[in-house]
Amino acid sequence: MRHLSPPETRSRLALIIALLAGFCGLHGCGRALPPPDTLVIAQVAEPRSLDPQVTTALNDFRILVNCYEGLVRYRPGTLEPAPALAESWEISADGRTYRFRLRSGVRFHDGTPFDAEAVRFNLERLLDPEHPERDTGPFPLAFFLEAIERVEVIDALTVQLHLREPFAPLLSNLAYPTGLMVSPTAVRRRGAGIGRHPVGTGPFRFVDWRPGERVQLARNADYHGTPARLERLIFRPIDDPMTRVAELLAGGVDLALELSPDNVAAFRDRPGFQVLEAAGPHLWFLILNLRDGPLAERQVRQALAHAIDRPTLLREVLRDTAEPAVGPVPRAFGWAHDPTLAAATYDPARARGLLAAAGHAHGLELDFLVPRGGAGMLAPLTMASAIQGDLARVGIQARIQSFEWNAYLAQVNAGLAGRGDLAAMAWMTNDPDTLPALALRCDALPEQGGFNSGYYCNPALDALIDAARRETDRTRRAALYRSLARQFQQDLPWIVIGSWRQNLVARADIGGLVLEPSFFLRLDQAAKER
Repeated sequence: MRHLSPPETRSRLALIIALLAGFCGLHGCGRALPPPDTLVIAQVAEPRSLDPQVTTALNDFRILVNCYEGLVRYRPGTLEPAPALAESWEISADGRTYRFRLRSGVRFHDGTPFDAEAVRFNLERLLDPEHPERDTGPFPLAFFLEAIERVEVIDALTVQLHLREPFAPLLSNLAYPTGLMVSPTAVRRRGAGIGRHPVGTGPFRFVDWRPGERVQLARNADYHGTPARLERLIFRPIDDPMTRVAELLAGGVDLALELSPDNVAAFRDRPGFQVLEAAGPHLWFLILNLRDGPLAERQVRQALAHAIDRPTLLREVLRDTAEPAVGPVPRAFGWAHDPTLAAATYDPARARGLLAAAGHAHGLELDFLVPRGGAGMLAPLTMASAIQGDLARVGIQARIQSFEWNAYLAQVNAGLAGRGDLAAMAWMTNDPDTLPALALRCDALPEQGGFNSGYYCNPALDALIDAARRETDRTRRAALYRSLARQFQQDLPWIVIGSWRQNLVARADIGGLVLEPSFFLRLDQAAKER
């Protein structure tokens, strides 16, 4: 991979800015500037739903966390659970009972009270197949809370959750959007339409959703906490990245999310703008097909790992918008991550030797599935082309097959057998349990409804996952995850490349913007300082 010199880099970035500015001039974007009490956010896509118990998309979550709240939230700057609608909680000694004390005087945006019955309604809607509002689903992330066996209302402001067995990720999962509380009255009134007319308790309330144009929120004048500083938030779906940047340059939007590595680099030193970047619990990795084809043999998987030049990929293709990663537990989970775990070094000679030892001295061919886009996918086609070049240098011919995002997920989630040898994937998680439990367990194969698309199965690793889920002592739980990561690295079911540093580019006069490790975007304290 050729390294660009600093003058080449500066020229290239200047050209990008000039082209984008010219694009805006030609297409007339940004003619109406946002008013001073309104923040306009350019997102990558239209929301799928604004029902937090239905959607799974980060794109939607960024809207949801501004108009809903859960029992708990992530403490600012961390992934640690902190009080939200529950002001406190107690956990029984056996880890099977959680008692929450709720805040008093909280009301949903429709004026109805938030209380213990509302909590029971929300959790039973997710977990009880006989619930009267069950048909307002489906609820794809209900398994986050499936350890809950029974919800007990003690009094109006006290609710108790009874678990089947200890489940260490419970508080973290309650802080995820799946645990956000929806008005029971609104669900009964709207049914499945609640996803188009959300009603929560948060600092902003829903105003309207104009398909293809915007979702608008307004400050909640009756909010129980510190009021929002802005009067309005407008989330605009702009899927074309060039248009997103052009609107930002022209002032049609105040901030833009998920810009390409080149565009982030272009804005870093541009006057009048600020670039925020922060690492989080994200992994970009290659799923390897362990069921059929040459990657079923560990030596061949090791050869791939040594053939890929990760440092150059992160520096030149991703422009330092990602950091190195290794293993299935992202570095953002500092307490559970193993800092001693080492990725395979870039060593083409060793890769060729491993291939020869595996009987592929004359090379081999692989089918490489890649999406054309998708949240957190980090310029997937450009990355795939670079990886393809690295593999070619050791005699591996990787045939890239690209798909639109939803079609890609349909291919990969169905399993790689008969479809491909390796596939690019990205996950953003909220707990060290999430990714191993959903995508590495023997009983998480595609035919069983899981996301283990490469068919990896090791009962020893399963035992570590199960033990870590039940272990409520953090020190012992961390030791289990480190053992899990070492077993993973030995078996090599995936090749982990990096963790994305999420990015936000905004006008310089907007204050109160913070990127959280959760990848959520809370905007209640954002304001224009003109």
